[in-house]
Amino acid sequence: MENIFDAYQRNIKDTRSQLNRLRRSINNNSLLRLAAIIGGGAALFMAVQSEYVGWVIVVFLLVIVFFAGLVWRQSRLEMQKVALESFFAVNQNEVDIAEGKSNRYSDGGMFADNRHPYSGDLDIFGPSSLFALVNRGATPQANTLLAEWLSAPAHASDIKARQETVKELTDDLAWCQEFQSRLWFNLHHPVDFKQQFAQFLRNSDNSFGSRILRLYVKVVPWLMATLVVTALFIPVFSGITLFFAIAHLLAAVGYGRKVNQVASLTDKAGRLLNAFAAAFELVENRVWQSQRSRMLFSSLGSTVGNVPVSLIFKKLATLIDRLDYRLNMLVGAMLNMIALWDFRQVYALIEWRKKYGTDILLAFDAIAEFEVLGSFASLHRNHPQWVFPTIEETAMPFFTGEALAHPLIPVESAVSNDYRMDNHRIALITGSNMAGKSTFLRTTGTNAVLAFCGAPVCGKEMRVSVFHLITYMRIADSLNESTSTFKAELNRIQTVLKTVESQPDTFFLIDEMLRGTNSVDKYRGSKAIIKKLIAQHGVGMVATHDLQLAKLADEYPDAVHNFHFDIQVRNGEMLFDYKLKDGACTVFNASLLLKEIGVEVI
Repeated sequence: MENIFDAYQRNIKDTRSQLNRLRRSINNNSLLRLAAIIGGGAALFMAVQSEYVGWVIVVFLLVIVFFAGLVWRQSRLEMQKVALESFFAVNQNEVDIAEGKSNRYSDGGMFADNRHPYSGDLDIFGPSSLFALVNRGATPQANTLLAEWLSAPAHASDIKARQETVKELTDDLAWCQEFQSRLWFNLHHPVDFKQQFAQFLRNSDNSFGSRILRLYVKVVPWLMATLVVTALFIPVFSGITLFFAIAHLLAAVGYGRKVNQVASLTDKAGRLLNAFAAAFELVENRVWQSQRSRMLFSSLGSTVGNVPVSLIFKKLATLIDRLDYRLNMLVGAMLNMIALWDFRQVYALIEWRKKYGTDILLAFDAIAEFEVLGSFASLHRNHPQWVFPTIEETAMPFFTGEALAHPLIPVESAVSNDYRMDNHRIALITGSNMAGKSTFLRTTGTNAVLAFCGAPVCGKEMRVSVFHLITYMRIADSLNESTSTFKAELNRIQTVLKTVESQPDTFFLIDEMLRGTNSVDKYRGSKAIIKKLIAQHGVGMVATHDLQLAKLADEYPDAVHNFHFDIQVRNGEMLFDYKLKDGACTVFNASLLLKEIGVEVI
């Protein structure tokens, strides 16, 4: 089987070749447009010299049609170029992430909240975070949804449903990358497109001209066609044709301000609709297998009846493109002369808005969820050794794992550990400085967060119940709030205790309590806190340097079990294996570390 990163590199190579060929075609088409302008100008000059108005009109029309065709071709070539560049960027981004470079998608820093029960301690948001590792969502809705999923556990049934969809998407690299490519443009437009589009739909000003004008706009193309054909055979009608053409152009100029007001709304809401329509179309054309994906697919159709969402958006995108023809003075003037073009497109936009309304906004939410599920699929595709956890339904929080490692540590550096929650509720982990206690707690918490989203976890096996996670790890003082470190610790531990008391499904991760006080009070306070957690039937893990606390396992054998991380000392050198072991720690390294910097401990 081809390595996934070999596939990315192959896609990069093939796409680069296609882009080179396409750029040559674009340059050739640009030269043709220049030739059309020069040649068309010469032909029009010769027609004027003939002093026959009919020929002038015919030549002018032919030049306009030919030039418009080249403009249309240029537009299509540019669209192909954008699509290829997006596909190239999607693949290059995967390679960059594997090489330790930054993810071009958002790192979720805007969602960071130090008051959250665990996100600050577990590096969920911001640079080098779990969000930055996972995210492949280009739209603001997808980023917000991923942040919500990472911030709170889903229901067990939802987790299992998401897992099935992620597995389905993992096996379809081509579809996922095409989907990402079609939404890549959002990275260059950080505004909330859904919100702007909602504003466009809510605009209820449908007044533009009179009823008679609307009727005239419908018949004007037929009127002008009749006059042009008649002028070819009856010269006197040439003057009449020219009169109507000039009248139409003056009317377009007179209503220019109102047209620009409508155009400004559509420019904000719909300039990139074709790209969104392509993403919707990709979802609509795929045969979905998992229950969740079928439900999302159905939600696209339920918002607008039997009309595909992609078609609805393409219709709007086409109307906006047609309205933009006025930006080319030559083309715009000609189209308004023969068809009152600006009027026709404004009326068509008003009708589109009345017909489809705001229900279509729900389609953006479905796309956002596909983006998030696709993000998890990319994670699993890039880490095929990761597994989907088994979600248990137990009365109290439950966690067990085999070969669990931290998702944010490179695989060549990560050390995996096994943990089984057998015959205890609190794992008391003692050990030396830098031996791995804190990393193990974060490994447990971070993999639990992934599990509760429906994503794969970094391990060989994991069984877990859905619980409310809370952590006590990085406690710092606050000058702004006049809070000392010890006061901040008291506030946090109070939150942990209240949460355990009020929510029986809480699982806590506590790393070295009461660091901001003296050693005697630290031991006595930590012991009292653990005893209170035991009395509250709390479930979780506590890491500490204080070996005396390990005696609690003898006092509460049914509630507390000792684990440890230790060091090996060989020839005066400390060796860390970062492996979780059973029992209390007996080897500490503070004196050895002090000795290394010239301080002898007697």
